[in-house]
Order: sequence, then C-alpha cells, then structure tokens
Amino acid sequence: MKLMISACLLGQNCKYNGGNNRNEKVLQFSEGSTVIAVCPEVMGGLPTPRTPSEIRDGRVITKDGRNVDAAFRDGARQCLEIALREKPDRVILQPRSPSCGVKQHYDGTFSGRLTEGPGVTAELLIRNGFAVVDAEEL
Repeated sequence: MKLMISACLLGQNCKYNGGNNRNEKVLQFSEGSTVIAVCPEVMGGLPTPRTPSEIRDGRVITKDGRNVDAAFRDGARQCLEIALREKPDRVILQPRSPSCGVKQHYDGTFSGRLTEGPGVTAELLIRNGFAVVDAEEL
C-alpha cells in the first residue's frame, strides 16, 4: 500500500510550535507500506516554528492578523502534485489543521472553537478524488 501522511504524524518536527503530532496508530498502520511524508505548510514556505494560523472567511490568517493564505494554498498544490504523481492509496492527515483537517478546522477566532469542513490541503485532495482520512479515524 502507498500512503501519503502528514509529516507531523510521523514524528517530524514541523508543527507550528516546532513540535510534532507523532501518532502511534498511524505508525503501526503504515508499517510495511510506502510512505510519502508531507507538510503543506513547510512546503508552502512557512518556517518552523511559526505563528498559529486558522481559516477565517475562507482565508488562512495568523493569530497576529497576517494573511498566509497564499503559502497554505501553494503547499496544498504541491501536495496535490505529489499525489497525482505518486498515486497514494490513502492520504492520512492531521485533524483540525487549517491545512490538513479533514472533517473540521479551527474557526478563525483562535478561541479553540471548531467549524465543520476541511482544511485547504484536505479539500484540494478530496476534490481531486483522493481517499483522504483523518488520523483519528484509524
């Protein structure tokens, strides 16, 4: 099986705060598979660590008010290009992220509230027919 997986879930320190979201279920599920690690935010040119971002009114905005939507969308396009080339059987993404959230993402108020709908990378991959799952669904 070929899997595209959010790099933070694999233990790579690419999360906004410089840490990761290492997920043992994801690691166990991916054993024996070809794994393609991606971090759309880093791929879009954002540093690690970086200011937290959320989706507000359809745009990705940092907590201090900067519009980083172009970087998020560039990273999403790069992930799509990889997926089109590599044809993963499944894409496993980090929950609630403005990039990778599959079912929900934070609502743009930086208050911890969630809203329904995917992040920018998840949305692009889903729209292009890829089997995208939230890591919490494993």
